[in-house]
Amino acid sequence: MTYHMTKKVNLPFDQAIDKVTQALAEKGFGVLTTIDVKATLKKKIDADFRPYTILGACNPNFAFQALQAESKIGTMLPCNVIVEETEAGLVEVSAVDPMASMQAIENPDLAGIADQVQGLLSEVIDSL
Repeated sequence: MTYHMTKKVNLPFDQAIDKVTQALAEKGFGVLTTIDVKATLKKKIDADFRPYTILGACNPNFAFQALQAESKIGTMLPCNVIVEETEAGLVEVSAVDPMASMQAIENPDLAGIADQVQGLLSEVIDSL
């Protein structure tokens, strides 16, 4: 089982971030955090890295359900979606597969929630 869903998009990097953010919003997700990995690595360790942004996406209804089922699930939230430039001008968007990450937790109440979130994130990736 793969741990992510990925799609190449024919957009400039910054436009891809905007499109992903909009697609997430249409499925009930907000972006709680935005981490510019390229800028962070440059600032912290003076390393050069390709454009790579991590979006911490959260659907509050599903997060609430998951937290009620498993109090420590917050260690695995929010759902990360990455936008990365893989080659000059080529951009990929990847979302975590919540079914893969939930396998590590032995709580059957999470399976249905993870399945629904997986479906929504899959729709987001497919819509790009």
